Amino acid sequence: MLFIRFIFWYYNTGGKMKIIVVSDSHGKDEVLADVLQKYPNADAYIHCGDIETAPSTFPQLVSVSGNNDMFFDYPQERILELGGHRIYVVHSHQFVYSHRVESMAQKAKELQCDIVCFGHTHVAFYEICEGVHVLNPGSLW
Repeated sequence: MLFIRFIFWYYNTGGKMKIIVVSDSHGKDEVLADVLQKYPNADAYIHCGDIETAPSTFPQLVSVSGNNDMFFDYPQERILELGGHRIYVVHSHQFVYSHRVESMAQKAKELQCDIVCFGHTHVAFYEICEGVHVLNPGSLW
């Protein structure tokens, strides 16, 4: 089950990429370290906010700020270009709950992204909305 929830394979013209996507670890550094140890050869590591630890602790992670990361210097959102895709990474507390998925998909389209990775809800989620892949890996704990 861990493999399915945290690893997403994206196909591009050169083959496939392994991207580890996690969120909402809330300072549980040992759990995050376990994930990184189990998958040492990923092409990218994304954390969708509420990491609650200093950026220097896990420098391999591309992270964004969550609503509980007020003591750390992470950007509110990021755009990554990986394997021919543009990935919008955000912690979804910035979006109104009732239209969260649609709003994030619209923002991704405005930014010319075809994938959204988000956190905050602690619930794993995947849907294609308006042609944009929208996914949340859920909480690490």
